[in-house]
Amino acid sequence: MAIFAIGDVQGCYREFRRLLDLVRFDDARDRLWLVGDIVNRGPDSLSVLRFVRDLGDAVIMVLGNHDLHLLMVAEGCARLHRNDTLQEVLAAPDRDELLHWLRHQPLLHVENDHVLVHAGLLPSWSVSQAAAHARSVEAVLRGDGFHALCAHMYGDAPDRWDERLTGYARLRVIINAMTRMRVCTPDGRMEFAHKGTLEDIPDGYLPWFEVPGRVSRGATVVFGHWSALGLRVAADLIALDTGCLWGGSLTAVRLEDRRIFQVPCAAAAGTGLRR
Repeated sequence: MAIFAIGDVQGCYREFRRLLDLVRFDDARDRLWLVGDIVNRGPDSLSVLRFVRDLGDAVIMVLGNHDLHLLMVAEGCARLHRNDTLQEVLAAPDRDELLHWLRHQPLLHVENDHVLVHAGLLPSWSVSQAAAHARSVEAVLRGDGFHALCAHMYGDAPDRWDERLTGYARLRVIINAMTRMRVCTPDGRMEFAHKGTLEDIPDGYLPWFEVPGRVSRGATVVFGHWSALGLRVAADLIALDTGCLWGGSLTAVRLEDRRIFQVPCAAAAGTGLRR
């Protein structure tokens, strides 16, 4: 059995299937880890959703900001952005079944010494703390409080973690860290406007994974979300968003030996990332 972790698909169904063919993925034997953002901005989010759902136990995916955006639009708590390509999903005859499946996916997955998350972990969180925080959000996403959470999900504040936070403010910080964060200050204050490279990070901020003393450093964090960062493989992290949507490639890593597999983008779409 092999585990293949794959970067942000974002509706790029053709490249996704080509990548699975390249790695010779066998859903009876192997497993897929998807870093989230399987939908939006690309040409065929509906086919991606249906295909991933139908893989059943062969796939583990975590929710990304675009996946949550689809849920919020469907609930009437957000509007489509100019470059969104979610209309086909929203009009699909199996829309309700697909969205029900999507909102029951985890925000974070921990297995042995690996952590799968869309964006990152705040530097003060241990893996066990992050897992507990993710479970608290998942319980609301999957329960009767789902619509109310959607109505309170968007917002940049609070911008840092505090154990005294309660209610939607607490849930929002967890969601923002795990699905939107790229950089933060050494004391964990997040900034969400930066989408560029490591060279143009605002003064006073660091990539979340380079904060000195990051508590989760003993685990390997597998994540996406940051296409300008590109492929980055180190002892304690694997970054997999290589910008297929923007003309780059779709990337997979076989976790057992860290072998990299890539397919090029068939056609670029969109003009920039927004939440």
